Amino acid sequence: MKYFPAFFLLLFCSLHALGQKKLIQRLLSNDVDTTRRPSFMPIPVVGYSQENGFEFGVGTLYSTYMDAADPQNRSSNFSALGSITTKKQYNVSLKSDIYTKENKYHLLGELKFKRTPFNFYGIGNETLERNENKVLEELFKIQLEAEKALLPNTYTGLSVAFENYQYTDRGEGGLFSTDPHLVDRQGGPVLFLGLSQSYDTRNSNNYPTKGFFGRVTYQYAPNLFSKSNYSASQIRVKLSNFFPLANRLVLGLNGIYYTVQGKNTPFYLLPQLGNDEMMRGYYKGRYRDQNLLTAQTELRYRFSNRFGLVGFAGAGRVFENGNFSLQGLKPNYGAGGRYFYDPAKGLSIRLDYGVGGMAPNEKRQSGFYISLAEAF
Repeated sequence: MKYFPAFFLLLFCSLHALGQKKLIQRLLSNDVDTTRRPSFMPIPVVGYSQENGFEFGVGTLYSTYMDAADPQNRSSNFSALGSITTKKQYNVSLKSDIYTKENKYHLLGELKFKRTPFNFYGIGNETLERNENKVLEELFKIQLEAEKALLPNTYTGLSVAFENYQYTDRGEGGLFSTDPHLVDRQGGPVLFLGLSQSYDTRNSNNYPTKGFFGRVTYQYAPNLFSKSNYSASQIRVKLSNFFPLANRLVLGLNGIYYTVQGKNTPFYLLPQLGNDEMMRGYYKGRYRDQNLLTAQTELRYRFSNRFGLVGFAGAGRVFENGNFSLQGLKPNYGAGGRYFYDPAKGLSIRLDYGVGGMAPNEKRQSGFYISLAEAF
């Protein structure tokens, strides 16, 4: 799916319809609103792909403070995305990221409905483009997490999640139906129960310019629903550090390790390389396996309160247990722009173009992304 910068189209249409210079001044003003008022931003979604047809929708982000009088209270963000295509595919997503008064509790929630085609290439770090198999995925997901600050900058929490996957093979006779190692190719429900531990010294949860963030989560999926008699454990480790290099210039470092351990693990639970936050430029799901390891760095230059530029580079791979090698690392790099629609909170719309590796006899992988909020 290729997305176009519909935000700027909306801005142009709004300006033409309203004919008000005040709107231009408000959207482009370099002033920072220090009143800590709530903010709301709508983003149209326009896209096209051969599988989906034309896609239309809207994304929004609402940000506020649970205690606006407390300058240390982190912002709470609520986002929604809804889209539908001319071929009756849809994607609905609701997310919340809440910090209560005095930042005592950190509450996260996600609700997602999705019906969309994707390309399946097999399992492993060296899949081939010629094995591309079109598959339709239908997903329902609900996840709730609650963390409490037991020590300064430290949060300990619990989580519960339920996911239900359904798959339809649209390329009969291809790899999706013939690969003997593929578990639960029809999909199914899964329940996760988890623990989390985080340490956060960032000066902002939206656009940090200094500080460290580390989070480890463990989730266990008991064998309650699967026909393949599986049980699985998921471990996610995410680390980020931010260094101010000069006025308005920040270096960000980010590393992710994600592993799924168990027996008869369904293919759809395996970690996947690539998305709009890490390994930008790779098609999500082109490479998937039991383990995922990635690292990236991002140089951020915010040349005004409203606009910024970034350059990023990284490397990563997926691998089986006991089969890690630095020779299998895949590179990525790219650049992007930022528009800060709420400069005080550091809330941004980002446009990134990422470039990945080039496998033998294949074209180089790349991707363009329009997203809300920073990649990490």
